[in-house]
Amino acid sequence: MDSSANSLINPDARVGLATGAAAAGAAGAAQPGAADDLGGASGFAQRFGALPSLRAMRGNPRAPLIFAVAVLLAVVAALVLWSRAPDYKVLYSNLSDRDGGAIITALQAANVPYKLSNGGGTILVPTDQVNEMRLRLATQGLPKNGSVGFELMDNQKFGISQFAEQVNYQRSLEGELEQTIESIASVKTARVHLAIPKPSVFVREHEAPTASVLVNLYPGRMLDEGQVASITHMVASAVPDLTAHNVTVVDQDGNLLTQNAASAGLDATQIKYVRQIERDTQARIDAILAPLFGSGNARAQVSADIDFSKLEQTSEAYGPNGSPQQAAIRSQQQSIAQELQQGGASGVPGALSNQPPQPASAPVSAPAGASGQPATTPVSDHRDTTTNYELDKTVRHYQQAPGDIKRLSVAVIVNYQPKVDAKGHATMQPLDAQKLAQVEQLVKDAMGYDAKRGDSINVVNAAFQTEADPYANLPWWRQPDIVALAKQIALWLGIAAVAAVLYFWMVKPALRRAFPPPEPPAPLLPASLDSEPLLLDGLPPPPVEDTENDAALAAFESEKLRFERNLDYARTIARQDPKIVATVVKTWVNDER
Repeated sequence: MDSSANSLINPDARVGLATGAAAAGAAGAAQPGAADDLGGASGFAQRFGALPSLRAMRGNPRAPLIFAVAVLLAVVAALVLWSRAPDYKVLYSNLSDRDGGAIITALQAANVPYKLSNGGGTILVPTDQVNEMRLRLATQGLPKNGSVGFELMDNQKFGISQFAEQVNYQRSLEGELEQTIESIASVKTARVHLAIPKPSVFVREHEAPTASVLVNLYPGRMLDEGQVASITHMVASAVPDLTAHNVTVVDQDGNLLTQNAASAGLDATQIKYVRQIERDTQARIDAILAPLFGSGNARAQVSADIDFSKLEQTSEAYGPNGSPQQAAIRSQQQSIAQELQQGGASGVPGALSNQPPQPASAPVSAPAGASGQPATTPVSDHRDTTTNYELDKTVRHYQQAPGDIKRLSVAVIVNYQPKVDAKGHATMQPLDAQKLAQVEQLVKDAMGYDAKRGDSINVVNAAFQTEADPYANLPWWRQPDIVALAKQIALWLGIAAVAAVLYFWMVKPALRRAFPPPEPPAPLLPASLDSEPLLLDGLPPPPVEDTENDAALAAFESEKLRFERNLDYARTIARQDPKIVATVVKTWVNDER
């Protein structure tokens, strides 16, 4: 071995090496290049005592493993704490600020934990306490929902005036209507204003009540015409003498949802009825043409004219009588009048002859001179006969329900049919006149054609224009399916590349540092230099003589030169300032104690 190796065996050299290594930090200003490896560590040790240096912690091969275990324990602890946390459920939602504050106060008084969401409009409590808290809050009248109903009449004061009682009744009625309208899924809140005039005994001065409804809808929701009509009819039915025409519904944006039926034309129900008739007729036509031409080769459109007028008619018809023998007699009246002339004066003159005549006891037509009566001669004979016959009478009451079909107009277009020639080529050919006539008759039967009603039908045979495939002339590598497959493959390849980089740059080095390979035993010094074999303190193990790795040999030589340079520098510092060496040795001795 060379002189540097022999100096390692000398005890003085050992002391110089240790002293220089400890004092390199104090003399680092003199030679900064040589003090980078030894001076920093010794200065840190002098300042902080036995605490490990940052460089030592970074160089610890088990540090990543310790860090990973600490992160795993933290995650497990967090999961355990999260699993033990109570599960919260919605107690009430869509609360006003007043109701939310009252409910929170009640929960705090009951020592019940709670959470707020949706800007304070939703209150959550533990799941096992939801039902209990709802019952307890209901006993306190919470939530109030911002409106009161007929419960306002429960606490009437004694001696209240009629005007105040009427106002409370109107407020209660408005509150009940608001709560009912808010039950609709699309309505968030509602306000109802009733204008009920004071009743009057004069009929001409009677005024009908009116109502206004303001609905605040949820974001993204809207009311259709049927729902608006249901709200108007519900409000009109709840107030006496209020008609649906006098109810106005407005949304939160100020849009008028109700409109006059006369100015609006058909209402939603009538329009829906017309569309239903058109769809049903079109479906029947498509169903009968699809087996003949295939799906999509025949298109039909139907236009229906519906009469929604309500007609009510009453008529009476009288028919002539038949023969007298068949006529029915209702009543018959006959009157006979005869005028008679008396023959001359007779009887005893005097008072007896001036007496009024007595009732006749014999026929008037008795012969003259019979029974001593004077002879009479008929002057005139008048007979009247009235006969009333029954007449043929027909009374008809005709009432036509609205929704009668006035006219149907149907348009049908049929595509050309493919025709295959002898060579197997298919060409599109139009239909002949007979086939078109058959199609027209089928459509008439399917739609219920009525010539008296004025129905019309038009069947046209034409070639359909099909859209050309935009990807037909593209090469295979530009087809959408191929491009999508390539993007998918590139995505998975990118994920695999990132995983490989993370493995080779982070995981594998960490595993090597955590589980280093076993170090080979250090070589012994020659027996001629000392009676006992000594290990080289601070030197890396020399390479094996029969090594085949030239790079390892070169690294060893470089480390050996660096060690010799540091050793020479430590000796120089020890010769120039022995006090530093004594101080370092004294510190070591005190630390060992």
